[in-house]
Amino acid sequence: MLIRCINDTDNKSISKILREVLVEMEIPKKGSAFQDPELDKMFETYQHPRSVYYVIEYNKQILGGAGISELREGSSEICELQKMYFHKSIRGKGLGDKMIDKCLTFAIKSNFSKCYIETMPNMISAQKLYLKKGFEYIDKPMGNTGHTACPVWMLKDLK
Repeated sequence: MLIRCINDTDNKSISKILREVLVEMEIPKKGSAFQDPELDKMFETYQHPRSVYYVIEYNKQILGGAGISELREGSSEICELQKMYFHKSIRGKGLGDKMIDKCLTFAIKSNFSKCYIETMPNMISAQKLYLKKGFEYIDKPMGNTGHTACPVWMLKDLK
């Protein structure tokens, strides 16, 4: 498995995987990442100085990804762990742990002091991983992600 930065030829593959996982996880299409306009242009979306998106590639096939970017309409010191979804064939292999480490390392190097994430109540395994990595539950959303269907919010201090 190769974890690498997204490139301009990955857009179609990563948008397909992300949508498949969102449907599989029964995430509402409205108010979630499913309807984000960035989903079809992930490479272009993460071409900003304090943004990165990593993909997981196996046998030249994209099977998942995760990114970091400044929290929309939030403090410039807060980043968001975004669009971290993996195809079911690679879950449970420790890749989420590695991906979070890679994303948080980038966030720290980019001088963010906190990392925010939104998720769904039924994504129990993801929440367990986030807790293990030092995220804590908070009682209200931050910024303006547009993900009104996501009622679970978490935050991690990076300093």
